[in-house]
Amino acid sequence: MRERGDYVIPYFNDKYRFDKPPFIYWTQIASYSVFGENDFAARLPSTVAAALTAVLLFAWGRRLGSERIGWWAAIVFTLCLQVFIHAKASVADMWLVFFVTAASWAGFELLADSLGRASVARGRTGSVDLSAPSPELETARPRAVVDQRQLKYWRLAFYVALGFGFLAKGPLAWLPLLTVLSSKFYVRDISLIRRFWFMTGMLGALAIVCTWGIPAIIRTNGEFFRVGIGRHVVERSFNVMEGHGANSWNTYLATMPFYFLTVFVSFFPWSIKLPALTKHLWRKRDAIDNYLISGILIVFVVMSLVKTKLPHYTLPAFPLLSLLFARHLFHISSPQFAKRFAIGAVATVLAVDFIAFPLLAPTFPSAQLYKMARNDLLPEMDFANIDYAEPSVVWYFRSRAHGFFRGLNPDQLEQFMNFPGPRFAIVPTSVAQALSAKIHPDWKTYRAHGFTIVKGRPTDLTLILKQSQ
Repeated sequence: MRERGDYVIPYFNDKYRFDKPPFIYWTQIASYSVFGENDFAARLPSTVAAALTAVLLFAWGRRLGSERIGWWAAIVFTLCLQVFIHAKASVADMWLVFFVTAASWAGFELLADSLGRASVARGRTGSVDLSAPSPELETARPRAVVDQRQLKYWRLAFYVALGFGFLAKGPLAWLPLLTVLSSKFYVRDISLIRRFWFMTGMLGALAIVCTWGIPAIIRTNGEFFRVGIGRHVVERSFNVMEGHGANSWNTYLATMPFYFLTVFVSFFPWSIKLPALTKHLWRKRDAIDNYLISGILIVFVVMSLVKTKLPHYTLPAFPLLSLLFARHLFHISSPQFAKRFAIGAVATVLAVDFIAFPLLAPTFPSAQLYKMARNDLLPEMDFANIDYAEPSVVWYFRSRAHGFFRGLNPDQLEQFMNFPGPRFAIVPTSVAQALSAKIHPDWKTYRAHGFTIVKGRPTDLTLILKQSQ
């Protein structure tokens, strides 16, 4: 997009990229303009989104009446495994999480007076006594009455977050609407239509989306909609894509609990206390808890119904889960235990960042081959691959070679290398060895052994490079 000066249509490797809307690319372009085109600048927007989400949780926790809840919600969210992974990744998920959290908080504030009354009513029946909170369980009901003058600002925040959330990762950003609608099951004395202005608000959210979406659809003759929504939303929901999910209906039904099991890994280390939290909330919960639980379950249930499954698909629920966890943390564990947990998680994160990753990085095949061949790369080079179409190859090599990466079959390699002009190809070493008799004496070869994490297997690659015409 930077090379083309086109900030509407995303491209990758000289082809349309319809996988995601453009918000993450816009933030990366802004990061590149400050820090240059490098992996730090590419990853920084995800880190910023995660940090801003933690700030939202801190502020939301304080609005619930306790600074301690805010601090612990931010700590729990920041230090769980899935956030640690995706806050460092050059992907769109953390911006989706940020906007879903913002919309969920705004929706909560629009319901706050009714949730407070419901909480008090439940306390009077003996379920939860919020009028006399325990010093260990710092829960506090919101203000009894919401300032009517502030409603318009929370309403604006709700729909702006929905609009930009769509630009981050599509229709999933609108799940907070279901969270709000579900409140009718436990808060019955409020008119949601009058409070939320759904028609006007959704027109505003759609206007934000259409500001980008209409030009994108027109310029791609409708392909952005057919592929972006049709394939990457609808087809992903009803069919298995890229091998992530169950092909048969029996297997699909068997994998329905997938996210309710993988949460113990994704939300680690805090997931150790999830059984205790579930048991506690089964006995005692208030309307605020119900709002948070609804938002969590809606994400988990919707993602469970989708056929394509990946562990991070439930990440938008983690801020609400962290806030719920923080409200009840000192009821299901001691302060000393929570502090030890947090310190242990920080130590683990720092060890992985500054010890494990630097040790692992040199074993990645793309990085090895680039380091060996970079002094021989020319700007006008074309390059190709056989059975190694990793985006990291594009990332590393296009910093010096400005051609585009193309996939080949083994029988096309000789023809590609004999085309006029400098070029190189990255191929399995077995293929290079089979072609060894036809490799020109002036061509150079570089070999790398490594591990391809995406495929989960060792990799042995050879780069064949031709500099001359």
